[in-house]
Amino acid sequence: MSNVLVFDHPLIHHKLTLIRNKETTTKSFYETVNEIAGLMAYEITRDLKLKNVEVETPIMLSTQKTLAQDVIIVPILRAGLGMVDGIRTLIPNAKVGHIGIYRDEETFEAKQYFAKLPEGLDQAMVLLVDPMLATGVSAVKAIQILKDNGAQSIKLVCMVGAPEGVAVIQEAHPDVNIYLAALDEGLNDANYIVPGLGDAGDRLFGTK
Repeated sequence: MSNVLVFDHPLIHHKLTLIRNKETTTKSFYETVNEIAGLMAYEITRDLKLKNVEVETPIMLSTQKTLAQDVIIVPILRAGLGMVDGIRTLIPNAKVGHIGIYRDEETFEAKQYFAKLPEGLDQAMVLLVDPMLATGVSAVKAIQILKDNGAQSIKLVCMVGAPEGVAVIQEAHPDVNIYLAALDEGLNDANYIVPGLGDAGDRLFGTK
C-alpha cells in the first residue's frame, strides 16, 4: 500500500478510541473528529509549496518563507462536513468546496446531486475529506468530479478505512494518496466498517 499512510500517533489513537465508543455524545464526537482532522492535516500538508518573502522583524529585514499554494478542502456531504473546522483551524485561509453524492439503490452506482467548487483547483492542494472509507464508491466518484474540474493534487483524508475501500481507490485512482487515522479489519454484510465507529454522519449530527 505504497500510496496509503495510516497515522501512528498516541494522540490520534487516544481520540479514535473516544469516537469509537458508542456512549460518546454528539458534542464530544463532533469535537473529537475535528481534533483528529487537525492532527492529520499537520502531516498531510507537509509538502505544501513555499516561497520566499522579505519580512522586517523588530531587529532587521530578513528573508522568510510563506505558503505559495492554496489549500482547498472538499467534504463529501454530509459526514465530511465534520472534518472541515478541524483543518481550517490549522489553515484558516483554506477554501472549501462541497460534493454531494448518493448511491442509486437499484444500480448501486454513486450519483452526484451537488457540487460547488472554488476556482484554482488546478494549482491547489485539494483535501477530499470523509470520515469513513468503506466501499470506496463515493470517494471514487468524488475524485473523478475533482479531476474533471481540473484538480491535479488530490489527497483523500479519512478517519477510518476498510481494506476493501482502499483497494477500490487504488484501482480507480492510483495517483491519489490516501490518509487514514486507522485501517480497520474490513466490512460486514451491511458494508459497515468493522470494528468501525458506526454511521459517522448520524453520530456527528445527532440524527440517530
